[in-house]
Amino acid sequence: MKLFAIFGDPVAHSRSPLMHNHVFRSLGFEGCYTRIQLKEGSKLRETFFNLGLSGANVTVPHKEAAFKACDEIRGFANRIGVVNTLINENGKLIGYNTDADGFNFAIKSFGQLNKILIIGAGGTAKAIGGFYWELGLDVNILNRSEGRLDYFKAEGMNTHTWNNMPIESYDLIVNTTSAGLEDDNLPAPIELLKPLLQKASFSADAIYGKVTPFLKLSAELGITAKDGADMLLGQGVLANNYFAEGRYDLKEIERYMKESFLF
Repeated sequence: MKLFAIFGDPVAHSRSPLMHNHVFRSLGFEGCYTRIQLKEGSKLRETFFNLGLSGANVTVPHKEAAFKACDEIRGFANRIGVVNTLINENGKLIGYNTDADGFNFAIKSFGQLNKILIIGAGGTAKAIGGFYWELGLDVNILNRSEGRLDYFKAEGMNTHTWNNMPIESYDLIVNTTSAGLEDDNLPAPIELLKPLLQKASFSADAIYGKVTPFLKLSAELGITAKDGADMLLGQGVLANNYFAEGRYDLKEIERYMKESFLF
């Protein structure tokens, strides 16, 4: 029996164990998936190997720490310095990132996008921003302060703080912060966020499983919005494929993972 987990803080809300365990059972894969609350990202590698894990997912706030913990980084994660999926490959910790593909899967119904605003400057913002920047979109990052914007500036993306954010039109506004996960906070002051949303076509929140204040405000303004459930599904399918070492068809994994959302 192979053991898998999700690392995060907080992590009690995570649907990942339900999703992956249902896929494992349905496909006859001998695996078990659990949650691990980790306060210090610096202890991620040590904890991973002490528990004898075969793989793991990583959520906020440890995605950048996960990158540093790896022996080898593969694919898009190398480009952005952020890891959300870990694999134990013969005692070496291999890191991947499935966030961007998961998010792109989630918003397919929004159609063609040209200009997006991402609120937050953490690991998820790097994944989504880097992905769409490579596709040639006009990517803008809004963060409370300048502190974490250096990466985005170096990449050539447009960066703003709460103090210098112009009110412009965006095809999509995305909240990647934890605001609203365990509180009733918006990801930016309402006097800034409301006029931005009023000029937007769509909005999306990386948080799932609840109507966050950000999603509630979007609904009040009549904006088509999505929570993070489809993003969770998209990245989960890819992560499960890594866990099972490519043994199953992605469509098969997706079918059973979708079933888990009915429980």
